[in-house]
Amino acid sequence: MGRLFGTDGVRGVAGRDLTAELAMDLSVAAAHVLGDAGAFNASVGRRGRPIAVVGRDPRASGEFLEAAVVAGLASSGVDVLRLGVLPTPAVAYLTTALRADMGVMISASHNPAPDNGIKFLTRGGHKLPDAVENEIEQRLGEKWERPVGASVGRVREAYGEADRYVSHLLSTVTGRLDGLNVVVDCAHGAAHTVAPEALLRAGATVETIGARPDGLNINAGVGSTHLDKLRQIVVSRGADIGIAYDGDADRCLAVSHTGEVVDGDQIMAVLAMAMHAEGKLAGDTVVATVMSNLGFKIAMRNAGIDVVETAVGDRYVLEAMRAGGHNLGGEQSGHVIMLDHATTGDGVLTSLHLLAVMAREGRSLAELASVMTRLPQVLVNVKDVDRAKASVPELSAAVAVAESELGENGRVLIRPSGTEPMIRVMVEASSAEQAERLAGHLAEVVRTACV
Repeated sequence: MGRLFGTDGVRGVAGRDLTAELAMDLSVAAAHVLGDAGAFNASVGRRGRPIAVVGRDPRASGEFLEAAVVAGLASSGVDVLRLGVLPTPAVAYLTTALRADMGVMISASHNPAPDNGIKFLTRGGHKLPDAVENEIEQRLGEKWERPVGASVGRVREAYGEADRYVSHLLSTVTGRLDGLNVVVDCAHGAAHTVAPEALLRAGATVETIGARPDGLNINAGVGSTHLDKLRQIVVSRGADIGIAYDGDADRCLAVSHTGEVVDGDQIMAVLAMAMHAEGKLAGDTVVATVMSNLGFKIAMRNAGIDVVETAVGDRYVLEAMRAGGHNLGGEQSGHVIMLDHATTGDGVLTSLHLLAVMAREGRSLAELASVMTRLPQVLVNVKDVDRAKASVPELSAAVAVAESELGENGRVLIRPSGTEPMIRVMVEASSAEQAERLAGHLAEVVRTACV
């Protein structure tokens, strides 16, 4: 068996790859690794059993997986607070707010309904480093002394804690959203109640779509990966903006009043410039991945804002933010981390702050987003090649020729997959035709030189 933990927890088809037995075993191992320090935690002034908070998105499989996770934790001597259906960032926030020793989120984010996943969070609401995930895997199936009697964990419903999360979100925003008409696409996912409530309480007029989860329709034709319906409704209703979350609402994308998609790079650009103008952007720096559009980096440079680049993945963005003392970062996909207010990407938080900029400046989203111009970007995944050969001389020479042609008006990125026999070729250029031509040529070089 390969490594269980992927880039964002343990995922697979629920009931086949991710079984109730595996969910319980993972929870027992996580309790032993993350819960040991709960016996005496001076930082929260509490003695006794460790505490875990558990949340999930509305997938049907989340019901049996939640039961397995709760059983594993409680049988290991961990007290469990069941949060019910809430976004991933809500579970991260409540891990801290409720002084829990660990958090667990059951979700497969933007994946289709048959998939599911388990994500563990440390005290403080942070994602696990690789070393801790490895330790959990190593302790799967180990012999252990089972608590009995008064030593077993107790389980309590804590569904009312959703209001604590919404109140926290609202406390981070100054000013009201009165007069803004917003269409919100909740992807039939974890934000289907808290997102509309937060926006309404902030003063916006809200129309929702994708807010009727039945356990099987999550991300089905709606949400941040399917924007056509949202674009159509925003334009037809004459709304000011559309907001689309993914299944667990740790990210969001936006749609302008004209129906144009505003991606994570553009959202970060708007927030970065607003924070920079107010003197709130730590170190006048924003953190982004190597996949962020060159147009974003040009816009930041022109605004006097530095950009720190990381590998692809919000966990790497967060690591760089914490290491450098930065408070804004994210990905083109819509993961935006506002570290002053959250420990992970938070789609609802991001949307509130984006709307607050619109309300405060009295400008449309289209006007705000125009601060950056997206360069045409073409990505080709070349499969069934040797990813270890991504730097062979033939490919390096071809990349050099392409970069010479592009000059300062584009770039080339060659990325070997971390898990598959595949090399990704990305080209940005001043025109779509040039980007497609160069990406196609480099992909052919990969196919011939990296076998």
